[in-house]
Amino acid sequence: MTAPKILLLRAWSRLNNFFGRGLVISVGSILLIGIAVALAAFLFLNTAAPRTLTITSGPAGSSFQRTAERYQKILERDGVTLKILPSDGSADNLKRLADPEQHVDVGFVLGGAAGDKTHDRLMSLGSIAYQPLAIFYRGEKRELLSAFKGMRINIGPAGSGTHDLALALLKLNGIAPGADTVIDETDFDDPAKALAENRVDVIFLMGDSTDRTVIRKLMRDGGIRLFSFAQADAYVRRIHTLNKLHLPRGSLDFGHDLPPDDIWLIGPTVQLVARESLHPALSDLLLEAAREIHGRPGLYRKAGEFPAAREGEFRLSTDATRYYTSGKTFLYRSFPFWLATLIARVLAFLVPIVLLLLPALKFAPMIYRWRIESRIYRWYQVLLDLEREALKPDVDAARRQELLRQLDHVESAVNRIVIPASFGDMFYGLRGHIGFVRRNLMPEPD
Repeated sequence: MTAPKILLLRAWSRLNNFFGRGLVISVGSILLIGIAVALAAFLFLNTAAPRTLTITSGPAGSSFQRTAERYQKILERDGVTLKILPSDGSADNLKRLADPEQHVDVGFVLGGAAGDKTHDRLMSLGSIAYQPLAIFYRGEKRELLSAFKGMRINIGPAGSGTHDLALALLKLNGIAPGADTVIDETDFDDPAKALAENRVDVIFLMGDSTDRTVIRKLMRDGGIRLFSFAQADAYVRRIHTLNKLHLPRGSLDFGHDLPPDDIWLIGPTVQLVARESLHPALSDLLLEAAREIHGRPGLYRKAGEFPAAREGEFRLSTDATRYYTSGKTFLYRSFPFWLATLIARVLAFLVPIVLLLLPALKFAPMIYRWRIESRIYRWYQVLLDLEREALKPDVDAARRQELLRQLDHVESAVNRIVIPASFGDMFYGLRGHIGFVRRNLMPEPD
């Protein structure tokens, strides 16, 4: 016999001697059931946060791609690996997130990209930035989009956020492809050059093309203007995913006074959209990274304006709502991510045990008493049967001897019962009753 087995047998024997075998078995059974339930709950819930996350970003070199790389570096500090999956942009990101076959967890999606479709399995962690729409044109100043009717208008490639928004805005102004208006879908590498070379009259730009460097370059050309949405308030009320943005005079270049007037732009926000299976701790980490990256002031945003809990086409997740209200959960707020994850695993295992054992252990003495009493009381049925048999009028001497032999077996079995001293009165009471039945079975003296 191996040493560990010998030690276990000795421990079991000592427990039995000290507490009594029945109590050890009763409590041990409850503990085993509690551990089994805890393991099942742990495997089912698995509350610890995964250490790997996949984000669908945007084209290589785009602002979405660069932003994802910044998220990646911040999450690395907490030991979480962020895998970046390049895409064709917002529409492609939404398509991937909605497809259960695609292995992505989160992505950047422009407001309005969902259209009329509903995505019940997706949720928003909030808005993280504005995406202004800038319209540049050649010629005299125009205050209404309808004034571009009959011109050559570039709205970017099909499927892009710029393309879809431009078509919607032009439609509101009675401008549709065909007739005397030319809708161009070329993806120009150099928009300023396309305007300067008279390849188009109007160009809609969004995303990286609205960077202050690009806008400054376009506006320095005396023949190119930046369209100001005089009806910005009306557009924002008509299309709820749009926002009114202010580009103050001189904000691009004080020396050259660019822009020379206050400019009003419109544009959607960029939303951080995730699948509903995203772990709460990872939701907190992403929002912490978003606050670090997008919380600073910018050309179109104030300090602390983003990330923002804005309800749009996607429902705001409950974890994001909690984060905006009270910050990270206690564990992940109080401990490093790796330690909080370990504590979460331990709690996921221990809490079901505690919840089960606290009430169950109250019943352990009752179960123990029932086990001991059942060993004694079951013999009373045998005694009753023997006594009834002996009281029958047709019982002869031979039958009485047979009943006495059965009673001897009962007494022998009872004497082998191991009973704790606290139940001695019941044990000796049983033996006294066996003697009483024996006297009743004995033949009367002549």
